[in-house]
Amino acid sequence: MKAPPRLQSLVEEGLIDTVVRQLMSGKEAMVYVVRCGDETRCAKIYKEANNRSFRQAVDYTENRKVKNSRQARAMAKGTKFGRESQEAAWQSAEVDALYRLAAAGVRVPQPFNFSDGVLLMELVTDADGDAAPRLNDVAFTPEQARQHHATLVGEVVRMLCAGVVHGDLSEFNILLAHSGDDNTDDFPVIIDLPQAVDAAGNNHAQRMLLRDVANLRDFFGQFAPELRGTQFGPEIWSLYQSGLLSNDTPLTGRYERAPGTVDLGSVMREIDDARDEDAARRLRMAQT
Repeated sequence: MKAPPRLQSLVEEGLIDTVVRQLMSGKEAMVYVVRCGDETRCAKIYKEANNRSFRQAVDYTENRKVKNSRQARAMAKGTKFGRESQEAAWQSAEVDALYRLAAAGVRVPQPFNFSDGVLLMELVTDADGDAAPRLNDVAFTPEQARQHHATLVGEVVRMLCAGVVHGDLSEFNILLAHSGDDNTDDFPVIIDLPQAVDAAGNNHAQRMLLRDVANLRDFFGQFAPELRGTQFGPEIWSLYQSGLLSNDTPLTGRYERAPGTVDLGSVMREIDDARDEDAARRLRMAQT
């Protein structure tokens, strides 16, 4: 197919040989399958802020830093240059998170290049070499659900130990990739990280992590109902706050909240988050 205008410069620079097809159009980006030499990869074109249905909510952008002090001042003032700088910081956030998490051993697509708002990265595939399905497109046995849930809870821990909270983790942005080994089961790969936040520097990180883990619990709980009663999110965060969390920390899925006054504001924010998340899921399902 003809290369979209945003990909044409990458073709001219020799980073992409041909554009095969459009893979998907999401809330913040469009993704294309491309050929780079002998390899098939994907190119993610970030939409401009006014064309995105997912806005740069303050929860996600809080404490995001840029190296240039002039940019930081402009972003704080909301000038045109500041908005452009914030847009660039938003787009590069996923690239930074991918490199950081890949180095930590988290299963994410390998990034190759980022240029002019286009991220060139690994195409996650199934057994036939086609684009891997999202979790919400797959039915699981109870045993498979328990296995994948345990794997992903471990990935959340690995991400948190690397200082990152996904912030929007659900069955819609986890792919089921082929292992390449007939004797090994397929494994989940986490995608869509432009909204990832710094665990230590964002005041909303705890709430986002609890929501991420709850989304995993609710999805896999459809296939393995006993998972619905687990409390991995609060357990993980409690261990993290106590400095006791590592990639190898054994988890039980049980957590007893210390007695104390209920934070009504936090409860109301959780309710609002759940409502927003449900509306976002319905929108994603309507678009598929």
